[in-house]
Amino acid sequence: MTIAVSLVLALALGGCGGSDVRSERGSVTVGVLLPAAGAASRTGQFDKPLIEKKLKELCPDCRVQSTDAKDDVTVQQQQIDSMLTKGVDVLILMAVDPKAQRSSVAAAHEQGVPVVAYDRLAEGPVSGYVTFDGAQVGRAQGEALLRAMGAHAQDGQIVMMNGPTTDPNAGWFKRGALSVLRGRAKIARSYDNIDWRAGTAHTNMSGAIAALGGENIDGVLAANDHLAGGVISAFKVAGITPLPPITGQDAELVGVQRIVGGEQYMTVYKPFKPEADAAATMAVALARGEKLDDLADTRVDNASTKDIPTVLLDPVPVTVGDIKDTLVKDGMYTIDQICTPELRSACDEAGLT
Repeated sequence: MTIAVSLVLALALGGCGGSDVRSERGSVTVGVLLPAAGAASRTGQFDKPLIEKKLKELCPDCRVQSTDAKDDVTVQQQQIDSMLTKGVDVLILMAVDPKAQRSSVAAAHEQGVPVVAYDRLAEGPVSGYVTFDGAQVGRAQGEALLRAMGAHAQDGQIVMMNGPTTDPNAGWFKRGALSVLRGRAKIARSYDNIDWRAGTAHTNMSGAIAALGGENIDGVLAANDHLAGGVISAFKVAGITPLPPITGQDAELVGVQRIVGGEQYMTVYKPFKPEADAAATMAVALARGEKLDDLADTRVDNASTKDIPTVLLDPVPVTVGDIKDTLVKDGMYTIDQICTPELRSACDEAGLT
């Protein structure tokens, strides 16, 4: 589903003040459960405020309870239990560990509380799901890496720095990338990094450099910007220059700055507003007892539930020449945020200033 279509979905409800709203208290309570919500995190900086804003637009009388699990599975389980005890009407859940939250999703279902899986497909009886097309993300990374490697792609060596096996999105990204890379480049090493930790990526990349020789690594497919940061730090510690092309995802500010500075080749931008809008729209519809047939034209399965109504959004690959027409144009970052004094010269060269 395109971003334009998702924006149409976000307007589909218009409001939720009618008598059909499902709540004994006369107003709806929406629980928003995020793995992290600090100002420095993607979810805290973008997803949380955007979801809350859209919920208030659709349902001014709705109560919104947002939590920060601090990337702790047990903490998030406790937060879900607490919300269910207090009588929440619908949950928007970005699971720390989608498998581990299966029992919590089941508990919500038993109490008649629908769950919208946000960005990551939680297991259990999920009522709706919104995310970006992970296969497209992986393909975009793989294609960009091959372009950057140029003539070195066919006989060169790639290191894959994937996300954790506990995150279904990580496997989705990986399969998408492999669909492009297999037969077109040699994958010399591949690592699955626990909890998307940059420190783990640094350790794994250091091992790959020791085994292969830094000068023999022609490209790194890092699944997101956080992992890319660990990869780059490992190359720097090893004294490898110039750096090979390195991919990323999420368009984190530090990742964008690394692209401007020439340390990272690309990132994948996932416009967070359409995703947040679609999740809020789903949640309000479910709270009203409405079906999602008109809101989601895709169906996916998890380990226990089939045909989950799903909104799939389109990711956007970004290299240095695209920053101005994507991230800056969309208002994600300003030129001043990107172009620190240290990067002014590079920003001038990139046409950003």
